[in-house]
Amino acid sequence: MERRPRGYVGINHETIGSDVLAVMHSLQALVGPDLPIPKHILTPVQMQRLHSIKPDGWYPIEWMLELMEALDKKLGRYALIKMGRTLFKQTHEARVLETAHQGRDIIYGFDDMYHHANRGEKIGGWRVVSFDDHGAVLEKTTPHHCSMEEGILAQALAAVGAPAMVAQTGCFREGADACLFSITPAVGAGRWM
Repeated sequence: MERRPRGYVGINHETIGSDVLAVMHSLQALVGPDLPIPKHILTPVQMQRLHSIKPDGWYPIEWMLELMEALDKKLGRYALIKMGRTLFKQTHEARVLETAHQGRDIIYGFDDMYHHANRGEKIGGWRVVSFDDHGAVLEKTTPHHCSMEEGILAQALAAVGAPAMVAQTGCFREGADACLFSITPAVGAGRWM
């Protein structure tokens, strides 16, 4: 990773296997469950790694970042959004829905969700910049691809009945020192706060 967000050092940064496996599951959803993943999307080494991953194991964050970059270059932003939605369903949804019941819970619990699936020192995180009945702004200092994070946020909010539009307004990959996300609840999203 050439640029890093403010404060991210990534000492011994690892991610949980179910997050990495979300790549394979989202690709399978795109091509069909019974079809092989096209060879031009992931390299043989990446495919071999994916097949060796256990959902509850811990793996170097570089594996995940490399897969996100491959998806971005070969399939584009919407494949990463799909990956984020799949990742939330696979890794976080059941646990999060035990305690989260509205959009506010997702917004204020997003950093905990990140640290549940990522470990290490100085690995960045999420900070609530603002929150009210009109929306929220979150700051991200993680190395993950922003489109994937957009998918996670959108799916998490939908899961608690608070669908929202998630838009990125700043990105460390484009020169900002951190990423900013603006979240606007859908009209009539009664479970926002």
